[in-house]
Amino acid sequence: MASIIAHRPLPGEPAAPGARPPTLTGVTDALCDRRPEPSLERLLADLVPPPRFAEARLDNYVPDPAHPSQEEAKQRITEFAAQLGRPRGGLLSRLRRRSEPARGIYLDGGFGVGKTHLLTSLFHEVEGKRVYGTFVEYTDLVGALGFQKAVDLLGESQLVCIDEFELDDPGDTLLMTRLIRELSDRGVAIVATSNTLPDALGEGRFAAQDFLREIQAMAERFQVLRIDGEDYRRRDGVTEIAALPAPEVQAHAQTMPDATLDRFDPLLKHLVAVHPSRYGALIDEVTAAHLTGMHGLTHHHDALRFVVLVDRLYDREVPMLVSLAADGENAAQDGSGVLEDLFSPELLRSGYRKKYLRCLSRLASLANDGRLLLRAGTADAAS
Repeated sequence: MASIIAHRPLPGEPAAPGARPPTLTGVTDALCDRRPEPSLERLLADLVPPPRFAEARLDNYVPDPAHPSQEEAKQRITEFAAQLGRPRGGLLSRLRRRSEPARGIYLDGGFGVGKTHLLTSLFHEVEGKRVYGTFVEYTDLVGALGFQKAVDLLGESQLVCIDEFELDDPGDTLLMTRLIRELSDRGVAIVATSNTLPDALGEGRFAAQDFLREIQAMAERFQVLRIDGEDYRRRDGVTEIAALPAPEVQAHAQTMPDATLDRFDPLLKHLVAVHPSRYGALIDEVTAAHLTGMHGLTHHHDALRFVVLVDRLYDREVPMLVSLAADGENAAQDGSGVLEDLFSPELLRSGYRKKYLRCLSRLASLANDGRLLLRAGTADAAS
């Protein structure tokens, strides 16, 4: 059971001029109070598309006419699904399948061009046993089960979908390369996605070539599909991480059932004690995450954990209402403003650049959802 905490104005976050301390009208949970211990069954049960893409299907993927590669990718995924759905015959056919290289597709493209939509659509289109997870979720699963047990369990699947394949950690990349090889040798179809940097030279070729090089002998088993386009999260004009006044964030957290309220630094410290594989369970049943005192990050260990948390919040469509540290750049005394430079220039020049840029895009979207949620509540109260 979550601890019960009454939230009042936080140190370093003054109330608006002339405002009285908020009256304690409710109690609010905090992520810092949660210490999830998901079972192995829970980890396996989570290997499905996230709620954000629960309704993603090939027929509701609408390609942008300005980028023909999106229609081409949709058609190829449709054909691939049909191939996987064909009858496989009897025992002799299955034995032959185990000796043949499995098919695979690598969806290569920038942020928000529809790769995950296509990947989840493929998952929903194919019948039979299949699993879906992010690169991080698979590496965490291997860590929890051991390599061979993970291979045996995943090897029973017809299709393994890997979202956000990452090349920034050599150890994890080699681990996943070996896992893919083992599964492919068992006839399991592998489909993976990865982001390429919007400003990378030869847009899209860098990540694809790295992927194919890392899997070496596996390269001929994968067809690379390049998907061009703009980040759909920016189509509505949302490009900034808008921060709200801290008193408004705190007050809203008290009025919303199953919301959480945390200060940024204690939350970062708490994430050290929770394995990233448990961040999904950490936000179970959370309707909105409220976070005060946000500021820039300069160390990878804090930044990468926060990236994983934002990914899980984004997957589950959990709005975020955030405020800035009062002494931060671009911050008003009440914590409102625009969160700039969440990741330092040094971090953005590192090998984790793609992760950080993806996080900024997702965080801007979640913060906008939070602002809309707050406005809706204000309108309801006034009516």
